[in-house]
Amino acid sequence: GAHLRYFVRVTHPEPQRVGCVQFSSPAWRMAPRDHWIGWDDEQRVKRLQWIVQNSRFLILPWVRIHCLASAALAQMAKTIAADWEARYAIRPVLMETLVDRAKFEGTCYRAANWIPLGQTTGRGRMDKKNLRIGAGAVPKEILIYPLCRNPRKILLEP
Repeated sequence: GAHLRYFVRVTHPEPQRVGCVQFSSPAWRMAPRDHWIGWDDEQRVKRLQWIVQNSRFLILPWVRIHCLASAALAQMAKTIAADWEARYAIRPVLMETLVDRAKFEGTCYRAANWIPLGQTTGRGRMDKKNLRIGAGAVPKEILIYPLCRNPRKILLEP
């Protein structure tokens, strides 16, 4: 599927890679996100690709730089729309991510002004029979970040 990958780099005191980030196609259906946008199934099908998902985010565990994670997210918010449009000819208006609160706090997302919307059902991407089994079958917190002034209006346009 559609995706973009980035390294997180610092230049001081010497240039080095300190993490990585991946963006990919959004989750097909998430009730809290879909409710926040206000769209029905038909609108979602037409506009879903205007959302990108921060599907991977890693700051290497030995790196200790104050506010690095939230600064990296803020920088990504400035560049992802243009990069995605250059690659896929669609300019996204919203970023989303999922945080497993059993393992992570999601503090860097809140520090970067991401908006919490609620939780997933815990079914996971591949759960076609509503069994809630496998690694992805854990409820996760949904956070979003608007990439433009009024993303809901754009996502609801015909």
